[in-house]
Amino acid sequence: MMELYLDLHSQPCRSVFLFAKAVGIPFEFKLVDLATGQQYSEEFGKISIMRKVPVMKDGSFILTESVAILKYLVQKYSSSVAEHWYPADLQQRARVNEYLSWQHMNLRAHGSKVFLLRTLFPVIMGSEAPKEKVDAAVDDLNQTLNLLEAKFLQNKPFIIGDKISLADLVAIVEIMQPVGSGLDVFQGRPKLIAWRERVKKEVGEKLFDEAHELIMKVNSLPQKMQNSADLEMLKPKLQKLFI
Repeated sequence: MMELYLDLHSQPCRSVFLFAKAVGIPFEFKLVDLATGQQYSEEFGKISIMRKVPVMKDGSFILTESVAILKYLVQKYSSSVAEHWYPADLQQRARVNEYLSWQHMNLRAHGSKVFLLRTLFPVIMGSEAPKEKVDAAVDDLNQTLNLLEAKFLQNKPFIIGDKISLADLVAIVEIMQPVGSGLDVFQGRPKLIAWRERVKKEVGEKLFDEAHELIMKVNSLPQKMQNSADLEMLKPKLQKLFI
């Protein structure tokens, strides 16, 4: 059986988990606990020298990077996966690829930064993040959400039109990351709220909640991270980025 190495605190892991579960792809869930530094273990290093999740192991074939994994799953299970997830139509598929290419340095980058500053910075550095840094990060995130609505969502039910695609899954998991830090990024955004509810309905609310249970209880992370071997390794990285 295919193995997926995941930690559902991670946005890319959630997108792969949600997709595989939603379309009924059988897999064995292999937990890689990022908070305790399990990705740096000798055992996981034999799976991937990248030491990041998600990782897919399909027989002897090992694949990293969530977008690559999602596309692989769509194509491997093309006979049973609905076409709308990654349309065969050239222009529709290009729209999915357009969003997947854009999101890395935009929604993902800014949402992750807000989460890092609001949730992990105090644990790793032992003090609250500088207010001006947090405010600037939140402003960047809001500007990116404006672009998501204006450029990609527009007045459509989903990013590429009337049906859900990989683009919607990748987008929603990134938006839920700062929500997990206690920042309601949906406030004052009725279009985005309606879209979120449509995505939840398509994948199944129970599955959606299962995928996001850990990030909605992110207060459990600090204790786990205190015991992480790589906690000290993160401090200089944060200092370089934010101080």
